[in-house]
Amino acid sequence: MQRPSGEPHVGGYLAAGVICEVGSEVRDRHVGQRVATSGNGGSHASKRAVRAAFAWPVPDSLELEKAACIAVPFGTADDCLFEFGRLKAGESVLIHAGSSGVGLAAIQLAKRAGATVLATASSDAKLERLKSFGLHHGINYAREDFVKIARELTGGGPDLVVDPVGGKNLERSMQCAAYRGRVVSVGAAGRDRTEPSIAGLRGQNKSLIVYYQGAELSAPSQRVRARANVQRLISEVAEGRLEVVIDRKYKLSEAAEAHAYIESRQQFGRVILLP
Repeated sequence: MQRPSGEPHVGGYLAAGVICEVGSEVRDRHVGQRVATSGNGGSHASKRAVRAAFAWPVPDSLELEKAACIAVPFGTADDCLFEFGRLKAGESVLIHAGSSGVGLAAIQLAKRAGATVLATASSDAKLERLKSFGLHHGINYAREDFVKIARELTGGGPDLVVDPVGGKNLERSMQCAAYRGRVVSVGAAGRDRTEPSIAGLRGQNKSLIVYYQGAELSAPSQRVRARANVQRLISEVAEGRLEVVIDRKYKLSEAAEAHAYIESRQQFGRVILLP
């Protein structure tokens, strides 16, 4: 596991707040402006510093608590589904970890796009709650074989699989996808560091895409599109077209308890820290 750089290290990548100071060369942000931010560390604090390009203006109608939960989960879900996954109306998609931040965003976006939406979660209760966000078919991975069920429900396999779990789960996602299906790998939240075999792609003309949002936000050829995409999603949440789900709120001084709750796999949506 890679160790954080710098000491002391302040964890956390998402935050929202009010700008208290801007650099001398910043022209498009100003003191007093409400923004949502992302960055490699620094959000587990009462103040943080970020590049102006990673601070998105937040409409007055949107709570900062919800704004903090958009840039990475919704931006990642949107890119995985459409920019890289090429999802179209009438296709089917399997979304792993449906009750996570990325999962909830992806379910809403895929349903809105006219896709048939399948998702996995660890309990029937979570799957039942996901129906109100657009889920058509839920699979309890704790007691069901998602490969078998997803293939049965879709008549041969989903056109797209979004997998934030990694390891052996990713290997099975490749087996699960339809002929010429696409699998987007986005992280390894399952902590399984097993290097997956790509055998499940062979003979089926399937595609495996490995996605990292940080690269899209920084790459010269894509950063304008990717950053504008996050701004659009913030606006859509503010307009009520998409929903941010906040499970629990903790004080900064309770960060350890917040992380313990996340690690317990009980969460449904986002867990946030308040200064």
